[in-house]
Parts: sequence; C-alpha cells; structure tokens
Amino acid sequence: MKIAVVGTGYVGLVSGSCFSEFGFNVTCVDKDPVKIQKINQGEIPIYEPGLAELISRNVNAGRLHFSTDLGPAVANADAVFISVGTPARRGNGHADLSFVYGAAEELAVHLKKYTVIITKSTVPVGTGRKVAEIVARVNPTAHFDMVSNPEFLREGAAISDFMRPDRVVVGAETDAARDAMRALYRPLFLIETPILFTNLETSELIKYASNAFLAVKISYINQMADLCEAVGADVHDVAKGMGLDKRIGNKFLHPGPGYGGSCFPKDTLALFKTAETYNTDVSIVSAVIDFNYDRKAKMADRVITAMGGSVIGTSIAILGLAFKPETDDMRDSPAIDIVTTLISAGAKLRVYDPKAMEEAKPLLPHGITFCKSATDCLNGVGAAVVVTEWNEFRALTPSQFAKEMVGNVLVDLRNVYEPSAMRDAGFHYVSIGRQ
Repeated sequence: MKIAVVGTGYVGLVSGSCFSEFGFNVTCVDKDPVKIQKINQGEIPIYEPGLAELISRNVNAGRLHFSTDLGPAVANADAVFISVGTPARRGNGHADLSFVYGAAEELAVHLKKYTVIITKSTVPVGTGRKVAEIVARVNPTAHFDMVSNPEFLREGAAISDFMRPDRVVVGAETDAARDAMRALYRPLFLIETPILFTNLETSELIKYASNAFLAVKISYINQMADLCEAVGADVHDVAKGMGLDKRIGNKFLHPGPGYGGSCFPKDTLALFKTAETYNTDVSIVSAVIDFNYDRKAKMADRVITAMGGSVIGTSIAILGLAFKPETDDMRDSPAIDIVTTLISAGAKLRVYDPKAMEEAKPLLPHGITFCKSATDCLNGVGAAVVVTEWNEFRALTPSQFAKEMVGNVLVDLRNVYEPSAMRDAGFHYVSIGRQ
C-alpha cells in the first residue's frame, strides 16, 4: 500500500515516518516549501527523541518522501491521512477546522482510484461526515471511504506510542475501509495490539474523551496537592495510595503547575464547546479548564511569596520552559504565565531549557537573559524555580545550587528534589503538596 500524509506537523511527521518504518511507501506533503526543503536536508522542525534517526533511515531506504506536490502523492495513494492542525479558534474556543476542510477540498480533485481518506488530526464529532461531503461535492466521481483514526501520541514518547500503542481506534463503516485499516496496522495486529472499530462519531469522541479524562486526573491531583499543603499531608504518598488501586492507576497523578502542550488545553475546550453546541452538560470538564487556567496564573505567586512578598530587582533562575520534558513544545506552557508575571512584578530573569529556547524566545517578554546551561542559569541568582522536570535538572545536587546561587530560595514546581536534602543544605525550599 502507498500512503500520503497531508501535513508535516507533529502528528503528520511522526505518523508518516512510523508507517514507513512498517515498510509502507509514504509521501508526506506540506505547503511550506522551506519546511520541506529543510526536512529533505535533514533538518527536523520539531524535537522528538529518535525522530531524526527514524526519518533518515527510511528516507535512505527509499520508503519515505517529502514533497510540496499534493497531486501525485494523492493520486498514487491507497490511503490519505489528513494530519493538519486544528487549533482553538480565537474568541469562541471551538476547534478551527479550516485547515482540515481546506485539505479535503484540495486532495479531492486528485483522487483517481479507490482511496481511504483518514482524519488523523484531532477533530470534533461530525468532522468526518463533513469531510466526506466536501470530497463528494468537489469530485462527484471519487471512489473513497471516510475513516477516523485519532492519534494518541505523547510528546517525548511518540515513536514508542505509535509502534507499541495501548490501542488503535478506527472509525470505519464499510468492509473495504476496515480491511484497508487492518492492512495498514498489520504489524500491530501481529503483536496483539487491541484495535477498536467504531463508527466515525464514536472514534472522534474517544480522542476528546480520553484527553479530557487525563486532564481531569492532573487537575484532581493538583487540587489534592493544595489540600495536602493545608492539612499537613504529603501528596506523593496520597498519589501512591490512590495509584495502587487498579481502578485508578498511577498515571497522571503527578502534581505540578498545571497542564499545557498541544493537546489538553485545546481538546478540553473543544469538547466543552461540542457539548455546549449539543446542549449537554460536561461541567467537570468546564471546571478543569477554569482550574488549570487559574493554577498556571497563580504559580508565580508562590515564587513571590517565597521571596517574602516582593521580587523587585531580584535575579531569578527559571529552569525549564517547555510544557514537559523531551519536547521543545511551548504551547500553553506554564512557563509563559510564570515568566510574564515575574517580569511584570519587577524580577530579573535568567532562563534555560535544554531544547525549547528558540521556541520560547518569541513567546516571552523582553529583558530576559537566555542562558547556555543550567549552571549558567543559576549563576548569581537569589532564587531558582524548577518549571520543567528535565533529567539534567534532576541531576543537580544541593551543593551545585549552593555553589552557583547567591540566595537560598528554591521553588520546585515539579517536586524533583528531596525536601530534607535541600533544607539541610540551607535552602528555603518550596514544593507542591509537601511540607
């Protein structure tokens, strides 16, 4: 089978590369000629562990191709994945489907044989039906089936998530479409990966329902962390005690400054807006959206409080900018709120992230010092704030903090360090949900 992937963003690039690793001939198409040129020269536009090597290996094997020419890629394909962005629309929070619908119109004219058209982008319920309508309108003679196949890729672990997923969800309503998807995912059938076949609407909703539930777990443990601080409990032990219950599980029970990234913020909002459109109550999701927004906004207050109520003129190190480790993604990162508030409060900031520095620069206020390393970032500061739990920050010892810093305030928003060790070293140590 030959595959065309429309869009070389995070999902398209990872999915197309992984399908080529399965042995399929894959062409990834993007409108941006500079982006395609850079990829063809070996410059990968995103940071994802192992992705550069995966792309190089399959390009050299002749299975993976990158192009700006949609026509030949679609005409020769047995399966076409739509993997373009679906950001939240400014003003109302609904998913912006203009890129999805635009891709449908453009690819429709190039269909020459039976083709499975698959939405890989995260889209609201009803989108697949609308895409099918667009394709049929633009090309009434097109022979195609519409499929929903949402992605469940975690940034920083996307390749392993694709190659060994918990499950594959496929919304398909004809035997031909289901057979085509079985062929595409045959390597996963061989390792007995659960593959769930549903209708289009169910598949589309599973993606949003899954992400919203994980966002609920994150916000729940963050609220428990606040309660732990109030009553003198330890949130790590609370999370462990909860996670040992197999009905709950231990994933996503890690307290912190709130969720960010490319999925949870926009997907929870899109799910809420979908429910609103259908006059259905999802008040839990609505509360999570509000709580997470407020939590990120309040994280800088913890730093200001730790500094005695004022940070005017204080040099502060910010360790970590990306919304999570092993990615350069800055979308809705808590660091943006924290940095912006501290600058407004009069602090002088030194910042460092192992991968997200270039992504962060246009999103952060002026007057920030971007540093070359963690120790450089800590040099001469009165306080330090851990925002992203990169492994290289975990490796920092109390003595290294003490050697570089002139002050003794350490605000650990990811609970990376042992409170007793930091306090024994003379630090005023503030963490989340621990005494």
